[in-house]
Amino acid sequence: MTQAKTIALYQPMLQAIAYKMVGCMHDAEDMVQDAFLKYLTVDQEKIVNAKAYLIKSVTNNCLNHLNSLKEKKKDYLDSVKLPDLFEKIDFSHLDLKQELNSALNVLHKKLGPLERGLFVLREGFDFDYDELQQIFNKKKDHCRQLVCRAKEKLSKESEKFTYSFDSDKYFAAIKKACSSGEFDDLLDQILDSDEK
Repeated sequence: MTQAKTIALYQPMLQAIAYKMVGCMHDAEDMVQDAFLKYLTVDQEKIVNAKAYLIKSVTNNCLNHLNSLKEKKKDYLDSVKLPDLFEKIDFSHLDLKQELNSALNVLHKKLGPLERGLFVLREGFDFDYDELQQIFNKKKDHCRQLVCRAKEKLSKESEKFTYSFDSDKYFAAIKKACSSGEFDDLLDQILDSDEK
């Protein structure tokens, strides 16, 4: 078989292999073209199986390309100074306290004290159900069911509430729980009956 016929025969298959490996059609075309250029310069008598040779060549080109991209990405990330980057990003439009206040308003309005406690510890602090069972003195299945109900109630939530309460105590308790791992104050705030 002539080189031209070999290229015409195997080009679609090689293109598909390269595309699956690199995920970009333009790069895949380059990998196949490089393989064909190498194939055309090699002594044809040394090639026992043209198909296997071309597949191996395209595969190697793709692996080299992916390694090169990985190195470039690593070099770029090493050259970026993250503190400098964060100084350039404008976070002034974000009001974390306001966002948390809105979320806590919804929790207070939609969930009962026990559901709030279970939901916050499970979803916010990744407590497992064994720990929740001990904290709330409820069976694991009951805890799981209450968390599931809380999620359903919150997923139906679409409107913003104007219900408000003094959230400063919540923020102080959340900060303490995050920094020291002490959850007593947070549980007290969550389990209190609805604010007067």
